[in-house]
Amino acid sequence: METIDAKGQACPMPVVRAKKALAEMGEGQLEVLVDNKTAMHNLENLGKSLKIATQSEERGEAEFAVTFTKDAAAAGEAEDCGCGELVPAGDKVVVLSSDCMGAGDDELGATLMKAFVFALTQQDELPATIVAYNGGVKLTVEGSPVLDDLKKLAEAGVEIMSCGTCLNHYGISDKLAVGEVTNMYVIVEKQFNARVVVRP
Repeated sequence: METIDAKGQACPMPVVRAKKALAEMGEGQLEVLVDNKTAMHNLENLGKSLKIATQSEERGEAEFAVTFTKDAAAAGEAEDCGCGELVPAGDKVVVLSSDCMGAGDDELGATLMKAFVFALTQQDELPATIVAYNGGVKLTVEGSPVLDDLKKLAEAGVEIMSCGTCLNHYGISDKLAVGEVTNMYVIVEKQFNARVVVRP
């Protein structure tokens, strides 16, 4: 049985590592070790979404184990899933309107946004376009904590567009490091024509 020690790793890394390992293996078992109940529940939910049986065990105050048991049917589905191929989908747009995710605590919001953009790179189906405006343009410039992940998405064919008025407002027009400058007409058009608009 393969074991992944994901203790101490922030969300969504335990799920990302488990999903990748499950996609690469045939029938068998995979054990993932984590250090909190939230991570354990996230792994259980992964098992449900992939239709793979899971068994969870609390081994100590800060050690939890989730064992995935992959049978022949689940192994066959995994072979057909296209996992690992980054492919943009033409009808999904992600809107980054801030450099933080949610409201309440900016430090937490910045951590959540970093995790969100990383998680985007791990999806089987990528968005066609990422549109950044207002404070979201701070994510597309030099020094951004998510720049490497945005570049990875751009290399996979995701169109990344930043509002020119917003870049000018923040005085960072010359620091744009990924994607291209756009205008409000295009920002509206991209969202209006999308089947799904995701706003973290």
